[in-house]
Amino acid sequence: MTLASQTSDLFKPVQLGPIQLQNRIAMAPLTRSRAQAGDVPSEFAADYYAQRAGAGLIIAEATQISQQGKGYAWTPGIYDQAQVAGWKKVTDAVHAKGGHIFLQLWHVGRISHPDLQPGNALPVAPSAIAPEGNAFTETGFKPFVAPHALELAELPGLIEQYKTAAQLAIQAGFDGVEIHAANGYLLDQFLRDKTNRRTDAYGGSIENRARLLLEVVEAVTSVVPSERVGIRLSPLSPFNDIADSDPKALFSYVVEQLNKYKLVYLHVVEGATGGSRDVENGFDLQLLRGLFKGVYIANNGYDLAMATKAREGNLADIVAFGRPWIGNPDLVERFKHGAELASFNPDTLYGGGAAGYTDYPALNLA
Repeated sequence: MTLASQTSDLFKPVQLGPIQLQNRIAMAPLTRSRAQAGDVPSEFAADYYAQRAGAGLIIAEATQISQQGKGYAWTPGIYDQAQVAGWKKVTDAVHAKGGHIFLQLWHVGRISHPDLQPGNALPVAPSAIAPEGNAFTETGFKPFVAPHALELAELPGLIEQYKTAAQLAIQAGFDGVEIHAANGYLLDQFLRDKTNRRTDAYGGSIENRARLLLEVVEAVTSVVPSERVGIRLSPLSPFNDIADSDPKALFSYVVEQLNKYKLVYLHVVEGATGGSRDVENGFDLQLLRGLFKGVYIANNGYDLAMATKAREGNLADIVAFGRPWIGNPDLVERFKHGAELASFNPDTLYGGGAAGYTDYPALNLA
C-alpha cells in the first residue's frame, strides 16, 4: 500500500446525511450519450455503474427533467415511467455492490437545438441570447440558435418539472438527487448577468437572478428530504459561454441562501470545467466552503496527491473525480494500492454500446 492510502482518510467512511459512505471519493457525473429510444438509460448502464460502485458516492450522469431539458443526443431522462424502470436496474445493481448513487437533475436551457426539442421548438433560456458553439444532435453538430426567453407564466411549470423529476428519481431507487446549477445550463443561465438580461423579478439584481434556483431548491426539498439533496455550482467556469461580472458576490449570496434549505452537500467545479483551476478574475472558492453548512465536494482536475492534500488541509470533505473513472472502474482500489491508472479511448466516449463503456478491466490486485 502507498503512504497516502495508509494515512489519508480519503479511504475511510464518512457520513453524508443519513448515509454512511465507504470512502470520501466520489464519481462525478459523466455524460456518455448512450441512452436508448425514449431517453431510457442504456441496457449497459447497470453494469457500468455497478463496476464503479467502489466510489463512496456515485453521482449519475446529467439527466434531463423533461424533453425540453435535453441538449445532447442520446442522454437519459427522468420524466416518465419507462425511464424510472431503466434507472431502477441501475440503482439495484449499485446497491447490490454496496454502493450509493444520486441522480443529477438537468435542464440545459439554451444549450440545445430545435432538433432535440419536442416539436422542433426553440430551446428556452432567461433571455433570447444565442450561445457561441454547436449543439450535439443525432445528425451531427449544429450551431446553437437564439433561444426563446421564458415568460413569467412558464416558470411555475418549469419548477414543477424539477419537482416531478426528483420524485421519480427516488421512485427509481436513487439515494438522493443533485440539482445541476452549473456549467452554463439553465439555472446557471439565470444566475449570471451575461445570460440573464431580464427586467422582471427574475433578472437584474443578484437576489432576482438567484430567485429561480432557490424556488427549484424549495420545490425539490418539498418532495425529497433535504438530507438527500445536493447541488452543483461552477462559480468561475466559462463553460457553455457563461460569465458573470461579480461571481464572488453572486455565489456568496447563493450559498448563504442555500443554507436555509439544509442541503446535504455543495458540489463545486473549482475553476474552468474540465480545464484550468486558475481562472482570470477568480476568487478563492474556500470562501464558499466556509459559508456552506453542509458537506463540501471538490471537483475539477484532482489527482490522488491533490485529493490527499485537500483532506490534509481540510479544504474538502469529499473529492470527486470524473474522467479517471472511465478507464478505471476500480479507481479507489488503484488509488489505495498506488497502481498506475489506465487511459481511456477518446473515440468511444460518447455514443455506442459496451465498447469503451463496460469493457475496461479492473486490476487483479490479489
